[in-house]
Amino acid sequence: MFQGSMVALVTPMNKDDSVDETSLRHLVDYHIDNQTKAIVAVGTTGESATLNHDEHCEVIRIVVEQAASRVPVIAGTGSNSTAEAIEYTRCAADVGADACLLVTPYYNKPTQEGLYQHYKKVAEAVPIPQLLYNVPGRTACDMQPATVKRLTGIDNIIGIKEAVGDVTRIRELVALASDQFAIYSGDDPTAMELILLGGQGTISVTANVAPKAMSEMCQRALAGDRKGAEAINQRLMGLHKNLFVEANPIPVKWAVHTLGLIPDGIRLPLTPLSENYHDVVKQAMRQAEVL
Repeated sequence: MFQGSMVALVTPMNKDDSVDETSLRHLVDYHIDNQTKAIVAVGTTGESATLNHDEHCEVIRIVVEQAASRVPVIAGTGSNSTAEAIEYTRCAADVGADACLLVTPYYNKPTQEGLYQHYKKVAEAVPIPQLLYNVPGRTACDMQPATVKRLTGIDNIIGIKEAVGDVTRIRELVALASDQFAIYSGDDPTAMELILLGGQGTISVTANVAPKAMSEMCQRALAGDRKGAEAINQRLMGLHKNLFVEANPIPVKWAVHTLGLIPDGIRLPLTPLSENYHDVVKQAMRQAEVL
C-alpha cells in the first residue's frame, strides 16, 4: 500500500519536443531527496496524451531505473481503448513498475457496466497492482462509487485516485477503504481533507513544485494532526489553485522550469504559460516558500 505525497511527475522536454532524459533522471533524484513517497510517471501531468507508444514505455523505464527501488514507481497506463490500456500496462510491468494508474476511458463515454468490464479485463490481463483513476473534468466520464465497490472485489485493483474534489464523494469512497483497497486524492485543494477522513495520500501536481512541504503536510494529516497539516496546506493553497490557471501541465511545467529543474519544452496542442499568468504563479511559489 502506498502512502503520503506521490508526485504526478512532469515529463521534461527540450525545445524540439524530444524527451530530456537527463532532466528526467535529475527530477527523480530531486523528489527522492525531498521526501516524495512515490513517483507517478506518464500521467496527465506527464503529457501522456502526446507521447507515442515507445516514448511512453521509455519514460516509465527511465523512471524505474533511476528510482532504483528507493521509492515506488506508479505508471500511468490508461487509455480509452481497452486493448491499448492492456499494452501500456504490460509494458509497465515488464520494465519493473510497482503499480499502474489507469484513467477512466475518455471521449467514448462508457456506461458504468462498460467501466467495470474495462478495468476487469485489464486487471485479468496483467497481474500488476492497479489503481483506478476518476477525473471527470478531463474525461467526460464519472465512475460512480457503486462501480468502484464492484471493482474492489478484483484482487490486483488496490485503490483509486479520485479527482472529483467533492467531500460527499470522498466520504462515500473512504467507506469502501480496507487494508486491500486505498483511497488517494487527485485534487490538491481537497487532498488534506481526504487524508484526514481516512484516505492514504495524494497523487499531486503541487508536489512537483513544493515536494518537501507537500510530503510533510500529508504525513501530518496521516498522523491525524489537523492543525499542523492545515498550517502547511494554507501555505500551499496558492499553488493548489494557480497551477490550474491554464490546463495542466502548462502552469506546473512553467513553475518547475522557473525553479531551474527542466527546460521549457511542452508539446502541442499545449502551449507555454501565458505571460499574464507569470506573476500569479510566481506569487503562489513565493507563498509556498519555494521561490
